[in-house]
Amino acid sequence: AVKVVVRVRPLSRKEKQDGHTAQTIAYEDRGVVTCQNPKADADDPPKTFTFDHVFSDTVTQKHIYDTAAAYVVEAALKGFNGTFFCYGQTGAGKSFTMEGAPDPPELRGVIPHSFTHIFDTVGLANAEQQYLIRASYLEIYNEEIRDLLSRDPKNKLELKENMDTGVYVKDL
Repeated sequence: AVKVVVRVRPLSRKEKQDGHTAQTIAYEDRGVVTCQNPKADADDPPKTFTFDHVFSDTVTQKHIYDTAAAYVVEAALKGFNGTFFCYGQTGAGKSFTMEGAPDPPELRGVIPHSFTHIFDTVGLANAEQQYLIRASYLEIYNEEIRDLLSRDPKNKLELKENMDTGVYVKDL
């Protein structure tokens, strides 16, 4: 199943210094985000959008993982393919959400939490269970595809289509 999740990032130091205020509010309990146009008339209502999950600017990385990504890893551990896809404009927080920071541990993102989840599960498996773990980490930027786990991540990859297996990235 596809789920759509939104994370509202905090204002940057520069945005605060420039006098900006948050115009987007996440209501996590309802899965709703409201956006107020700062140039609109005072009586104009904010735009409201509903998603499967929304996260405010104060949410922890672990909470995002537990809520939006752990079930994808659990499905992968049962043999299903899974994807966690981040999309947004530059500076929106995609890399921070996915990678986070190594220290302190609470700043670790979806990828490090996924690896911990996977290898903890594999470590507890009984002797009859076997796992084959494959991961890919690609970036699509300005219509160019790159393998971020490659020895040469600057190498551009091609999107292909096969009538039997569907769309794929060549050499990924």
